[in-house]
Amino acid sequence: MKIYNFPVVITQDEDGFYVAKVPALQGCHTQAKTLPVLYKRVEEAMELCLEVEKQKKHVISEEKFVGIQQMQVSI
Repeated sequence: MKIYNFPVVITQDEDGFYVAKVPALQGCHTQAKTLPVLYKRVEEAMELCLEVEKQKKHVISEEKFVGIQQMQVSI
């Protein structure tokens, strides 16, 4: 069994829900009202996305986390 490591981006929407996205896995995202539930759900989502990638015989490349920056823009 291989262990994969992926950066997960977590934000909070206007309704208070936490949203997790895994940029390295296409379509891998989930949401929850609390962080403990979110962590469990994103782990399940990652497992499912990895299974799909393996079935499609896609190369699974792990990304290395570098950092995150909150940025502001006005238009």
